[in-house]
Amino acid sequence: MVRIGYTMMTEQAGPRELVGHVVRAEEAGFDFSVTSDHYFPWLRTQGHSPYAWSVLGAAAQATSRIPLMTYVTCPILRYHPAVVAQKAATVQLLSEGRFRLGLGAGENLNEHVVGGGWPPVDVRHEMLEEAVEIIRALFAGGHVTHHGQHYDVESARLWDLPDEAPPIGIAVSGEQSCKLAGHLADLVIATEPKAGLLEAFDRHGGTGKPRVGQLPVCYDTDRDAAVKRAHAQFRWFGLGWKVNAELPHPDSFESATQFVTPDDVAESIPCGDDPEAFVEAVRPYAEAGFDEVALVQIGGEEQEPFLDWSEKTLLPALRDAFG
Repeated sequence: MVRIGYTMMTEQAGPRELVGHVVRAEEAGFDFSVTSDHYFPWLRTQGHSPYAWSVLGAAAQATSRIPLMTYVTCPILRYHPAVVAQKAATVQLLSEGRFRLGLGAGENLNEHVVGGGWPPVDVRHEMLEEAVEIIRALFAGGHVTHHGQHYDVESARLWDLPDEAPPIGIAVSGEQSCKLAGHLADLVIATEPKAGLLEAFDRHGGTGKPRVGQLPVCYDTDRDAAVKRAHAQFRWFGLGWKVNAELPHPDSFESATQFVTPDDVAESIPCGDDPEAFVEAVRPYAEAGFDEVALVQIGGEEQEPFLDWSEKTLLPALRDAFG
């Protein structure tokens, strides 16, 4: 069985709209929801980037059933890990236990805003490992003092703790991050349906833990319009995270994708209103071993039609195919 999720994509809608979308996603029957956590959109055509944690707080109050999750938050530069722990504990309380904390080593696009340069990937993984240790220590209660290689914490304590700490997920893209996730995370997060990532996660201690994927889609009754919109807003997706993590600005993504064609995008992102195309796009995740797949409907103005279609057509088709 594969659970199907909905993505609040903060890069393509404002905060009030995002909350309205997740309320409708809950009504439509999505199994869970995730939200991105950016300071910049990838491309100017997306046009938004509100503060994800305010959106999560509002979403926790506006919904009653649907689980919430960051996909993903970077706790290494823009946010100190002690602050991430406080935010996550608060959202877990507001949502009455429906929150999962998805973490990753970040992207230059968002982290450069606080200055200090962009560390190489090995250092970012060291920082992420230390950050997770701090977050877990704070979730455990009591005062935490920590003087490590990358972070200092002076007598910190979370005064409002949930009965159950939020499960921690870690995003992976290669062997090094899979090793980190395998021994530190409660679940694994990936944006590509690669069985090898899950196998590496299992080798390093991840066996039996949930695995969550994400898939961009572009619903529209006019397939040509869907392809055009996907190209305008999501052509960066095919660059891969080794590239995406390094680029510092939307203009960098614009330059890096200048030769990506609409046909290129349509080969990797299902576009239009044929539910079978969407089912076939989810299938590689199911076959790779993912338990959950969060769909990203491209286009902030196109969420309501997508959610209506999902309730009537797409979710039943996906459940018929995957349980």
